[in-house]
Amino acid sequence: MLQHLITQDDGLRMVPTDRNELTAAVGRLRDELRALPEKTDPVRTRVLTRWVGLGQMCLGHHEDARTFLQQSLDLAAAIGNTGAVVATGLNLADAHRYAGDVRTADALYRNALNTARSQQPELLDFALQHTGKHLMERGDLAEAKIHLQEALRLRIAKGNTELVESTQAALDRVELLLGDAAAAAPSYWSRRWTSWLQSHSTARTPARWAEDFPGLRDAVRGLTAHQRVRPCHLRDQSFPAELIAAMAEEAEKAVAASGYLHNGKWNVAVGDAVHRFAEQVDLAAVVARSTGLDVERPHTAVYIAYREEGQFLDFHLDDSGFGEANLILCLEHARPTGAPTVSTTVFINADGCLECDLREGDCVVFDGALTPHGRTPLGVGERVTLVSFGFRARDQAIRALTNLPSVPG
Repeated sequence: MLQHLITQDDGLRMVPTDRNELTAAVGRLRDELRALPEKTDPVRTRVLTRWVGLGQMCLGHHEDARTFLQQSLDLAAAIGNTGAVVATGLNLADAHRYAGDVRTADALYRNALNTARSQQPELLDFALQHTGKHLMERGDLAEAKIHLQEALRLRIAKGNTELVESTQAALDRVELLLGDAAAAAPSYWSRRWTSWLQSHSTARTPARWAEDFPGLRDAVRGLTAHQRVRPCHLRDQSFPAELIAAMAEEAEKAVAASGYLHNGKWNVAVGDAVHRFAEQVDLAAVVARSTGLDVERPHTAVYIAYREEGQFLDFHLDDSGFGEANLILCLEHARPTGAPTVSTTVFINADGCLECDLREGDCVVFDGALTPHGRTPLGVGERVTLVSFGFRARDQAIRALTNLPSVPG
């Protein structure tokens, strides 16, 4: 509902991408909530109160946030939706933490974590992540590290690179606070570059690129000079249509059943359809032919879905641990007939901005750790489903930070 209007600041707290737009969106949800017939739709009321509470929390309206999130939590418990009890309990804990009520936050995190362990193991990594950040903020760094390391193990097992990256960012912060900067340096470098990029550009407003790019040119040229793979839009790969269809169907069901939001888009772990595709299609050869880089079989993959008007992914760099090459394959791109513009995968390189309008069966290969990339906003009626694969080069040239450009001052 509001996920495309929410991001994280350098302190890993949720903040608006656009304060005015988030305020207006929260107002619309409150109007819808007021219009619901009293006590006739507890499920919809639960969802709306949760999102109003989250929006108010991001806007800094702590009292309202706690009121709405408590109402949503009470409804989840009354309905018997244990998954929502865990998720909303974590949100309410965050709201108390953001407001400085550490004692109440601590009790809520512990309750959500215990419930996840005993009844909702699929949400355990989220409970560990939120609790770990809470422990970090209150200064219990050793316990924070233990919780986040457990979350990281669970997320690696899920095979989702962006969840792994989110937990790694929190671990990086803990390591830095503990004084072990060397262990955190690679991920911290990526996070700092991402923050700098997002403060100087945005995939949300493509019209700004021409205006802003001259100021980015030198910084981006220094960054992308170290790429082992440059963005390459691949069409007509002749992937078996039945395998593409099977992945699209699997992704749709998985997003509906267990999808989770990250940076404003839906993510979900891949399943058997992707494994069958990877067994029958030599993706490493596709990468090698198109880039000249000899890579191993993909070591990770994740489904990515965009479903709502305005959803976008802002420019960022991936953690270098995910490999030297990424391949994003489009499984579906529904678009209204005659639409003046469509959402695209977009990159910043030394020469400017490259937009890739990926259609079903198209893919793009790039170096996610050194190429700023994102997605422009979806228009009315658009739907995009992708699967992203990560590859490591057989020639493991280590990316030492001493050889990479520092973040501009």
